[in-house]
Amino acid sequence: MTRISPRTGQAFKIKKGQFLKVTDPEGQQVSDMLAYNAEDTREYISSGRSIDFAGRLLLTTGDPLYSNRSNVMLTIVHDEVGRHDFTLTPCSEATFRILYGHTEPHHGCQGNFEKALAPFGIEPDDIPIAFNVFMNVDVDGKTGKIRVDPPMSKAGQSTIFRAEMDMIMALTACSAGESNNFTYKPIDFEILDSLPENLEQRAGVHA
Repeated sequence: MTRISPRTGQAFKIKKGQFLKVTDPEGQQVSDMLAYNAEDTREYISSGRSIDFAGRLLLTTGDPLYSNRSNVMLTIVHDEVGRHDFTLTPCSEATFRILYGHTEPHHGCQGNFEKALAPFGIEPDDIPIAFNVFMNVDVDGKTGKIRVDPPMSKAGQSTIFRAEMDMIMALTACSAGESNNFTYKPIDFEILDSLPENLEQRAGVHA
């Protein structure tokens, strides 16, 4: 298990067939998640295609996450929370300055992604909308107005993704107070070669 400290991020490699377990150790914390094809980082996770093919905004167990080339990158195989966001961009200095009026803004998840992904040759302009694990965004059905509410995740709850290709991935412990009820906390993650037996049958995983 690896712990991401509050308001930081990490990047790593994962192989096809492995599982990524993302855990909220203390509750009500968001983790922005990115994925890139390890063989060609011009292929990366796409919110537009994932939402389009699913036909809904809220993705959970059984849903695939697609790339900008319409290939499946990840599949959600186990989800203890069931509420995530795939519409809002990673928070950044501009987010804190424009939306929240900060005069000395934090670099946010965007800055953390930039730092973590630089060793892999991934540049700032190559960072797309992330899958925001545990983020709770409400959209008014009539006006379209967006509201960010505290995450529904409780301490120890997790979401597990199956890698459908070799990838470079990155995770953050989100820096935006609006996303974590203004209590900045860590995020844990673990790369698994297999699922526990009690989850295999539910996830449709076969040896």
